[in-house]
Amino acid sequence: MDAKGARGSARSGTPNRVPAQRKPAARSASRTTTRPTPRSTTRPAAQRSARAAGRPASQQRGGRRPPPPPARRPKLGHPQRRARAMFIGVCFVLSLFAVQLLRLQALDASAMAEQALGSRLTTVPVSAARGEIVDRSGVVLATSLERYNVTVDQTTVQLYKKYERDPVTGKKHEVTLGIAGAAAALAPVLGMDVATVEAKLTGTRRFAYITKGVTPEVWRKVDALGVTGIYPERTTQRSYPADGVGASVVGFVGKDNTPLAGLELKLNKLLTGTPGSQTYERDPQGRHIPTGDIAQKAAVPGSTVQLTLDRDLQWKAEQALAAKVKETGALSGTVVVMSVDGRILALANAPTFDPNVPAQSKPANLSNRALSEVYEPGSTSKVMTAAAALEEGVVTPSTPFEVPGEIHRAGKVFHDSHAHAVEALTFAGVLAKSSNVGTIMAGEKLAPTTMYSYLNKFGIGQPSGLAFPGESRGILAQPQDWSGSQRYTVLFGQGLSVNAVQAAGVYQTIANDGVRVQPELVAGTVDANGTLKPAAAPKQTRVVSAKTAATLRRMLEGVVSKDGTAPEAKIAGYRVAGKTGTAQRFDPTCGCYRGYTGSFIGMAPADDPQLVVAVTLQRPVRGYFGGTVAAPVFKDVMTYALQKMQIPPTGSKSPTIRLTPKDR
Repeated sequence: MDAKGARGSARSGTPNRVPAQRKPAARSASRTTTRPTPRSTTRPAAQRSARAAGRPASQQRGGRRPPPPPARRPKLGHPQRRARAMFIGVCFVLSLFAVQLLRLQALDASAMAEQALGSRLTTVPVSAARGEIVDRSGVVLATSLERYNVTVDQTTVQLYKKYERDPVTGKKHEVTLGIAGAAAALAPVLGMDVATVEAKLTGTRRFAYITKGVTPEVWRKVDALGVTGIYPERTTQRSYPADGVGASVVGFVGKDNTPLAGLELKLNKLLTGTPGSQTYERDPQGRHIPTGDIAQKAAVPGSTVQLTLDRDLQWKAEQALAAKVKETGALSGTVVVMSVDGRILALANAPTFDPNVPAQSKPANLSNRALSEVYEPGSTSKVMTAAAALEEGVVTPSTPFEVPGEIHRAGKVFHDSHAHAVEALTFAGVLAKSSNVGTIMAGEKLAPTTMYSYLNKFGIGQPSGLAFPGESRGILAQPQDWSGSQRYTVLFGQGLSVNAVQAAGVYQTIANDGVRVQPELVAGTVDANGTLKPAAAPKQTRVVSAKTAATLRRMLEGVVSKDGTAPEAKIAGYRVAGKTGTAQRFDPTCGCYRGYTGSFIGMAPADDPQLVVAVTLQRPVRGYFGGTVAAPVFKDVMTYALQKMQIPPTGSKSPTIRLTPKDR
């Protein structure tokens, strides 16, 4: 067929035949397997025409769909390419590890090391030793002993293990003992029962106390057990090695070294040191690694405080006082020993207590009565009336008085301790015989405001300056508030109240030529080199002239003469001046007067005073006059003090004291 005929056949839709030789079987088979089977061309004409109408003109040519594109054959992976890809991937992963290792070991090495170390470190506080309290010679009255609190980490103690030897094989093997085993090991060493220890070990707390205040020896035994999670907390325990001497002055502390009384409380800031700390490593079981100490901040102990007290003299005063309190059946008693310049050398109380075990004493005995307890001084207060009258010039030692047994003033009747007829006495005799009536007759020559001024300058109703815990300032009302009778009672020691230190301070003023020195208990602080840093100088107040003080001392020597009220206060070889006191005692339990206060306060040597001793007994029942219950204690304590302080006799003789106008 020619070309024209062929084209005509194509247009007419008649398919052309292809010669067999132009379609080889092999190629046809190949194509058959790689191409999808063409859709059937035997569709109805109407259907073909509808589909053709929706196709572009280029696709409608020839009246059938063009054959689809041949499918792409899948390519098989090349072995070398696959090996290269795997090698690159492995190198990439290894490079990531290398970079991370470089960061950890080179760039972040110190930070990571610190983080790892921090997980093993623990820091515990180290308590500072409390400063010592020593007497004037350095004898220790209070100190701190090394102690340990035993603590537990309850989360790790259950891991407690121990190696035991098999009785058959002889080999060691690990046995977990846990809390029960730890309690059984610790209890006998700590002196506790197993159940109590086990209860303290059980829980989830990282820190808890098992017991407190064990000795270093006990802690070493605990540490040797190797119980997991058991740690020491170093602390101190207050100790008073002087067997309670000066307890009412020194005071005491609680179980946690909390000051509760006395100078321990007053001087707490000085005595308290600065705590330190200790940082060390622990193993995974929480045990202290012996060689793992990292840092230690040393604790700074508190200051050592030196007192003015003399330990031996304090002991003597306490012994003499306790014996007399027992002998007379008194409720209590005090002794104050003071140097002429105001330093307190002894401050004794009876009954007292043991500061090592204060809980075993009655609460009433834990205070310092010499400062906290006030009382009406009675006749020992007459020395202030005498000093004021002499200083104001209204009387002299030889001024005569006709003294009756009683006197009426302000609607009240005042009388002497003993009934007597009218006596002719000098003012020195009035003082020597402790006449209330004669003292009123001399003292009423002074205006109430004048008398109040002298009482005030002597320190009555004023703080002593010691700032001692629980101290009372006493009672002294303003003169405008005095009642009619009080105008006269203050002249012989009633209607006002003092403590024992204030009463002793009156006589220190007379002994010190009329200058009152604020009393001292603290001499200063001692540094690490043993150097004393003195306390600030005490305040001084001129009360009367040196002439008046000297005159009054000579008058007070008549009190210890055979004609006075306290011959039992005499000391062989020494001149002694002093005054007795016997006052009705106000009892706060009933709000009434019940019993007496017996006292004696004196100085020696009278012509060159060095020491003052004040003795007071509250409500003695076997005798109550100051000259019989207090004067003997004065003699005992003063004699010892003169010898202890190595004060020799002056060698001079006591002057003749005119007690009556007839005396020459």
